[in-house]
Amino acid sequence: MSQTDADILASLTRYAPFDMVPAAALEALGPSLTRIVAETGQTLSYEGERLEALLVIESGSVEIETDGSGPVALRGPGDVIGERGLLRLGRATLTARVAEDAVLIRLPKERFYDLIDDVPAFAAWFQRASPARPADSGADAAGLTALKVSDLMTRTPVTCPVGAEVRDVARLMRAKGISSVILMEGETPAGIVTVRDLANKVLAEGLDGTTPVARVMTSDLITIAPDALGLDALMRLADHNISHLPVAEGGRIVGLIGRTDLFRQQAATASHMIADIVDAGSAAEMARVVAQVPSLLAQLVSAGAGASAITRRITDITDAITRRLLVLAEAELGPPPVPYLWLACGSQGRREQTGQSDQDNCLILDDAFEPGQDAYFLALAAFVSDGLHACGFVYCPGDMMATNPRWRQPRRVWRDYFAGWIAQPDNQAQMLASVMFDLRPIHGDTALFRDLQAETLAMARRNSIFVAHMVSNSLKHTPPLGLLRGFALIRSGEHKDTVDLKHSGVVPVVDLGRVYALRGELQAVNTRERLEAAREAGVISKAGAHDLIDAYDFIAETRLRHQAAQIRAGARPDNFMPPAQLSELERNHLRDAFMVIKTMQSSAGQGRGVMG
Repeated sequence: MSQTDADILASLTRYAPFDMVPAAALEALGPSLTRIVAETGQTLSYEGERLEALLVIESGSVEIETDGSGPVALRGPGDVIGERGLLRLGRATLTARVAEDAVLIRLPKERFYDLIDDVPAFAAWFQRASPARPADSGADAAGLTALKVSDLMTRTPVTCPVGAEVRDVARLMRAKGISSVILMEGETPAGIVTVRDLANKVLAEGLDGTTPVARVMTSDLITIAPDALGLDALMRLADHNISHLPVAEGGRIVGLIGRTDLFRQQAATASHMIADIVDAGSAAEMARVVAQVPSLLAQLVSAGAGASAITRRITDITDAITRRLLVLAEAELGPPPVPYLWLACGSQGRREQTGQSDQDNCLILDDAFEPGQDAYFLALAAFVSDGLHACGFVYCPGDMMATNPRWRQPRRVWRDYFAGWIAQPDNQAQMLASVMFDLRPIHGDTALFRDLQAETLAMARRNSIFVAHMVSNSLKHTPPLGLLRGFALIRSGEHKDTVDLKHSGVVPVVDLGRVYALRGELQAVNTRERLEAAREAGVISKAGAHDLIDAYDFIAETRLRHQAAQIRAGARPDNFMPPAQLSELERNHLRDAFMVIKTMQSSAGQGRGVMG
């Protein structure tokens, strides 16, 4: 390292958060740093200008201005310039102008993103820089929801033989200007090593450069598929507290995606909403975020996102609220006395929410649970349920919530519940089983549910009477088809002359998907994923599955377009649409979609081996 580099680094590390950066990462940073001398009145960046670097003030001062309103802040030594813009759209959010002759340290944006990727404390410090988003912001609304991992990943990840030494990997990282390397054993990925690993597992432990890299690599690779959403990658990185995900297809590594790739993407409003929820300290703060969901729905529809992507995105916001409330509850109540798992059912369980709704949830407790410990879990459930209610997810009218002791039980009791419902499938048992088949873990020990789900599906499939009850239930909601290719409209009341796109359109497919999952012992919970899995498993014919998926997509998208139009008009969104508002072509498509559902219901009711 040159004397100049060392001098700049010494100055930089006097200021937070650069004093949190490990020595190895700092040393790699040195050659990329430069000093800038700027005179009074010089503009460093204009509002809206594309940013190429983060600036750190070493001496002097800089005024931050908003267009037409004059200075709004004065920055001095140790302050940074450009962090908000780099973490948002890559463009300056305000104008920065030198107020007093200044010397600044310039950190190229690529190195800034690398530090965000590889140093959690550094990234956490900059989370406070996340800017406020106007409610009508829509240019980037689809964001990580509309983009797939294949759109964002690095397609030629750098690899190295697993037999290499640490110094070989460090030199490779320096030469390529990268922060992670995938280690290969022949054609098979063996692990991954990052700059963070070199800092924490090599330098911090006093190991030398001849240490085999296999000793410090992460061998249990967590991967993601190229057709997953960018959002899926963001959530997986956060869930596992990692900064890079190998992208795998057919057993081969085809790319690499990291936080840097996602930060560089023009972030979706919903991504920012989730970030705000993660930082929230109370249900009231989260409620302010949830208030933006209707606008988000309208924005995503306008951006052309598909129905599945939109409902998944909205559900992710609900999931984030639930997880955050559970974290806050544990912070207040202390650690749980035994492991637990919080699960959602209904539309949240299926990841099919279109907006605010009532809450449906439950708790599975470890079998080590003792009755005297229930006070803790009741308090936990009440904290979360009250928080969800404050956010607009009202208490379930049927009391299907973890606050109800019936739905807050040890795993052995849940196994007995399912066995009883399946053995004696009366109407109530069948209704409860239908709800519980849509359970999805949200937070806690997922092992408490994994085997239970598979056991229940196998048990239910073997009981022909229970299957018959499930099939019968799937036929209760019929598509609104009238005579002579017309629609059977609601005849009176508030929703006269409309069709119910939820109960007469979406719900019949949800019910069919649940039957298919039962017959094929398929563990997918999302309706579209159930239909796709049923097609691949041969539960329904490929032609039938193709038609039903198309019908489901068209009805779901019609429903969301209807709701988006209501939101834009300032009305409360609902599921009741007058067919007259559609074009003749759209009405024909909607009738055809309803006819597909009716045909598939008929096939299910006749009990054909391969339906449709």
